[in-house]
This record gives sequence, C-alpha cells and structure tokens, in this order.
Amino acid sequence: DNDAITELAKFDAETNDFLNAIVDNFSEADAQAIKDIEKTTNHDVKAVEYFIKDKFRDNAKLEDSLEFIHFACTSEDINNLSYALMLKDSREIVVEKLQAVTDSIVALAKEHATQPMLSRTHGQTASPTTLGKEMANVAYRLARQIKQINQVELLGKINGAVG
Repeated sequence: DNDAITELAKFDAETNDFLNAIVDNFSEADAQAIKDIEKTTNHDVKAVEYFIKDKFRDNAKLEDSLEFIHFACTSEDINNLSYALMLKDSREIVVEKLQAVTDSIVALAKEHATQPMLSRTHGQTASPTTLGKEMANVAYRLARQIKQINQVELLGKINGAVG
C-alpha cells in the first residue's frame, strides 16, 4: 500500500487474505514442491520465488505482480530475514523448555532447602551449605540467562545488492 509504487495496483482485503493464506496454510507438501523446483534451479531462493509465482497464478489480481516477487532483492536479503525468523521461533521453544527446567530446579531448591551438604571449591570440600541454596543459585543463574536470551535483538536486512 504505497502510493509511490505505481507499477502495482494496491492489494484489496481479499488479495491480502490470499497472500496471508500462502503463509498460514504452508504445508510439508508445499515444502516438498519447493525442493522439487530446486532440483531444477539448483538455487533455494529461486525455487521459493517460482513456488510463489505458481501461487500467484491462482489469483487473477496477482498476475501482474509476478515479476515483482523478487524485484530488487538479493538472495541474502531473503536468507538473513529467514534465519532471523527461524531463530525467533526456535528461541521461543528453547526458552519455554529452559523455563520448565528452571521451575523444576526451584521446586527442588524449596524441597531441599534445609538439606545440609558440603560445598566444594577447586575440587575440595569447603564450607557447609544446603542443597536448597545451591539449587536456588543454579535456578537464579539459569533465569538470568533466559532473560539475556530474550533480550537478544534479531536483525535482518532487505536493501538489495548495494545495501
């Protein structure tokens, strides 16, 4: 929806829904179709471009947009944004699992709050402590790492060959 791009008609709500459905309904069969195209192109990004062009051909309103799918982009523009999105999705999964581990360690810390033990330093026994305190230390450190993981900014670029 940019008035400065006169070569393309603005997409109406129905066309936007069609485009979103390509993403929302992406399946293993679609992934396999891209891999099959790649056998011919020997280029992963070009295979995705051709796959999207095939999808656009299913919508008369997008026929004039076919050659703009990859216009002014390099493969790196596409790849680094893809990697950032994959990292974002995988981070959500990993953080959820790490939080579950942290919660379990917190429960163990509470359960063993008064269980005495000898701490160790440089492989030798040191001062007395409790298992609960040591588990709480581990939970705190893991929670701090989770916070840092969540604060990592995932960036990408899409500014063409000279960008």
